[in-house]
Amino acid sequence: MKKLFLLAIAVIGFSISSNAQDIKLGFKGGVNFATLNGNGYANLDGRTGYHIGAVVQIGLSDMFAVQPELIYSAQGAKFKAFGIDQDIDVDYLNLPVLVKFKFAKFFSAEAGPQFGFIVNDNFNGGTDPESFDLSAAIGAGVEFGSFFGQLRYNIGFTDIVDNTEAKNSVFQVSVGYYIF
Repeated sequence: MKKLFLLAIAVIGFSISSNAQDIKLGFKGGVNFATLNGNGYANLDGRTGYHIGAVVQIGLSDMFAVQPELIYSAQGAKFKAFGIDQDIDVDYLNLPVLVKFKFAKFFSAEAGPQFGFIVNDNFNGGTDPESFDLSAAIGAGVEFGSFFGQLRYNIGFTDIVDNTEAKNSVFQVSVGYYIF
């Protein structure tokens, strides 16, 4: 049984590596336009933040690729309570795993899950956010040689605070460079 399992792993690994047309490693950064959606928070203003991180694009064919990323992302929102501006600042280490459909030589559409882990938070009132955030990412991109740009929308599935309906909603604009 153990030999059969190892053989299956070897065959899968070989087929993935032999089908991979190319692997690109790069870096990206950009601006976030973040807010929270849900009944738990009303009358919020968005938080303009940033994101920066690493990208790996694994070409499976001329038209399809898988793109995992590791991104630091400043998210949250702002609101006014009793005439005082309040901030909900939540920074994540996000791991999106996207499937890319490439068309017209340099355009692509991308979608997939995103797994977020809190690395920094500034909640007023002593509220502790959940440490994990599950989101879906959908977007589009362009590539010109080693340079690329992306527009993406991340919609949260999990509440960021226990017992409160408030989910992340982030629009991102990114530019990046593949180093190889």
